[in-house]
Amino acid sequence: MSFPLLTATAVLPAVGAIVTAAVPAARRTAAKWLALVFSLATLVLAALVVVRFEPGGDRYQLTESHAWIPDFGVRYELGVDGIGVALLALTALLIPFVILAGWHDADPLEEVNPNRRWRPTQGFFALILMVEAMVILSFEATDVFLFYILFEAMLIPMYFLIGGFGDRAAPAQFAATAAGGGDEAAATQRSYAAVKFLLYNLVGGLIMLAAVIGLYVVAGSFSLSEIAEARANGSLSIATDIERWLFLGFFFAFAVKAPLWPLHTWLPNAMGEATAPVAVLITAVVDKVGTFAMLRFCLQLFPEASKWATPVILVLALISIVYGALLAVGQRDMKRLIAYASISHFGFIIMGIFAMTSQGQSGATLYMVNHGISTAALMLVAGFLITRRGSRLIADYGGVQKVAPVLAGTFLIGGLATLSLPGLSPFVSEFLVLVGTFSRYPVIGIIATIGIVLAALYVLVLYQRTMTGPVKAEVRTMPDLRVRELVVVTPLIALLLFLGVYPKPLTEIVNPAVEHTLSDVQQTDPKPEVEAAP
Repeated sequence: MSFPLLTATAVLPAVGAIVTAAVPAARRTAAKWLALVFSLATLVLAALVVVRFEPGGDRYQLTESHAWIPDFGVRYELGVDGIGVALLALTALLIPFVILAGWHDADPLEEVNPNRRWRPTQGFFALILMVEAMVILSFEATDVFLFYILFEAMLIPMYFLIGGFGDRAAPAQFAATAAGGGDEAAATQRSYAAVKFLLYNLVGGLIMLAAVIGLYVVAGSFSLSEIAEARANGSLSIATDIERWLFLGFFFAFAVKAPLWPLHTWLPNAMGEATAPVAVLITAVVDKVGTFAMLRFCLQLFPEASKWATPVILVLALISIVYGALLAVGQRDMKRLIAYASISHFGFIIMGIFAMTSQGQSGATLYMVNHGISTAALMLVAGFLITRRGSRLIADYGGVQKVAPVLAGTFLIGGLATLSLPGLSPFVSEFLVLVGTFSRYPVIGIIATIGIVLAALYVLVLYQRTMTGPVKAEVRTMPDLRVRELVVVTPLIALLLFLGVYPKPLTEIVNPAVEHTLSDVQQTDPKPEVEAAP
């Protein structure tokens, strides 16, 4: 029996979460180092998964299958294709940076306010590791019921990370409140954001549960590979109306998680009230489960329904692109601006998935990875900036590049990656998505370019208002990035540059999986209307 590498990659951070949570209360620093060590060990295992994965081999590799609940046909089945490998590696890569960036985010605040309750550092880092374990296992699960359990279970630690460990930089209207009242108002906002996050995703999950049960009734199995094979060889036929209802049940849950307009409204609240590292965890890691599941489950299990719903989904994705970018332009809160920018970017990802072309789906998968890296870079640097000034409002900054040039420079690179500047990795992704969409839906592709123009506007205006101009009195003594913060940001920027000029390592892994997905929906790339000259 071969070593269960996929299980080990998911179990290790779960064990780390338990060990970290069990550290005595007085050993906060030890808990931090334990969490970091476990996240780095998980990264090593993820690297082994990448090394052992053969892009030209079987669709699902490193598979594991064991009976779990035999009476209901539920199995513990794992396997990764190229898309799952890429997102698993992204998750394992980002978590150590999330932990380092949040090194002091859960420290006790007695020195600031003796009456404030102590916040358990151990719990903060244990919850991060638990989210990592569930997300990694969701990228590996090939049993639909197992995936559903993980899809829902990851909401619990995220709820506590948002509601229990929110951003300490309260908005101006809270800071102006009388002593103690500002803390209570900020806590109320955090609770509201956490509950909204939980309720939106629980409603989506409940609808998906009904669809999961319906799938089992018509297919007699929860195994993704068994159902897909039965559909391919004709031994399983699902009535058109039933397939469409099942597809909608799955897609609704994934669209909430993604987040797709008009199911997106929980994201700005959650990212705005969470700490910067937890905001990265939300949009760069957890939300990717939604778009990944569209590729793995919606298209593979319900190919005809996917093609039937494509026109509407493309319109919703287009609205997300333009709507998210427009709201980002008008934001005064730095973190909410990044949140709305992410809604726009997820619109590009979903548009690429449902363009049903190899360029579109390859670009969408690369976009998931590159958006994770670029958003992590920008949000974490923004978090370092907010921690120094104590405010999320853009108007409270000015002239930062004169007093903290390294911070300003890294902020600029993260922003330029967000607007998909050529030479940085998101450009390749966005270009492929637009090319893939234009080849089949030219009108949609043309209108989507509005998002690119608006991205340049909100990123450059953000940089100009915060980093240039006269130095405001409140930022004159602002320190530049420290060693720990440089350790967080430098590798992310290096990846943005490397994958921007040499995306081949990613495309080699992703492209075969995309070909399988297109085969599931029986789609081929449109032929050029103008033939090349002989």
